Amino acid sequence: MASKTHIVYDFYMKIKIPQALEPYRQQLLETKTTFIKANSQAPRKTKLWESKVGGQPYLPKGLDWPMAPDGQTLCFLAQINFAEVPALEPFPSKGIVQFFINDDDLYGMDFDDGENPDTFRVLFHPEVIEQESLLQTKLPSTDWEAELLPHHPDESYPLVFTIDEEVVPISDYQFYQFFGSEFFRQFGENEWDVMGQLEKSIRSQGHKIGGYAYFTQDDPRRLEDPMILLLQLDSDERMDLMWGDMGVGHFFIRKNDLAALDFSRVLYDWDCL
Repeated sequence: MASKTHIVYDFYMKIKIPQALEPYRQQLLETKTTFIKANSQAPRKTKLWESKVGGQPYLPKGLDWPMAPDGQTLCFLAQINFAEVPALEPFPSKGIVQFFINDDDLYGMDFDDGENPDTFRVLFHPEVIEQESLLQTKLPSTDWEAELLPHHPDESYPLVFTIDEEVVPISDYQFYQFFGSEFFRQFGENEWDVMGQLEKSIRSQGHKIGGYAYFTQDDPRRLEDPMILLLQLDSDERMDLMWGDMGVGHFFIRKNDLAALDFSRVLYDWDCL
C-alpha cells in the first residue's frame, strides 16, 4: 500500500497551475478536501430505491407527490440513496434524499429567493422500504414540458459513487476566504490572465456531493451564511442533461440542518454560459 506521504506527493505534483502561482502551490494544496464523485450510467430500468437521475422515484404509497402552489406536480429530478454512497461526514449514512423541480422557464428556480420551495422540493426518507408492493410505481404526470426541463423525466440513469479529492477553484466563494479578496491584484497587468489560467486548470465540474462547487457565473452563497454542497448536477451528454447552455445545477444546505436531517431550507441554484 502506498504511504500517506507518497499519496500527498502525487496529489501535489498532478495539480497544474500557472507558473506565476507556483509560489502558492503549497497554500493551494492546504485547501484540499474530500468529496463524493457521482458518475452517470447508461439508462436502464432501475429499482425504485436506487440512486438515479430521472425515472420513477422512491415514494411509499399514501405519500403525496410534491406539488407547486398552482397544483402542478413537480418533476422528479434525482435521488441519492446514501446506503449506496461512500461514507463521508457530515452526510448521512442511510436514507434517500430526493430533488424535484418545476417545468417552467427557470426550471423551478426563484431568482429572488433561492430557498423558496414553492417550485422545487427536497425530500428525505430516513428509512427505506425495499418492497415494491408498498411503493408507488407510476408517475403522476407525463405532460411535463420537455423543453422546460434540463433532463428527460421518463428516462432513468443510475448513479454510482466514488471518493475523490480536490483543491479550491476560483469559482467557489471559499477561494477568496483562503487567499484574500485582493489576491490577483499582485499580478498587475497580468491579473486577468493569471486568473483565467487558474480557472481553466482547476475546476470542480461534474456530478458530486460535498467538496467545492463549479459555476459558470457566480456563487450565490454568502460569506456570513456558509452552506455545504448537497448535490451538484452538471450538464451531461450521456443523460442528455443540459442546464440552459452548458450550465450546472446546485443544491446547498447549512451544516446544522444537514446534521439534523432537516432539508426544508435548501438553496437551489443553476447557471449557464
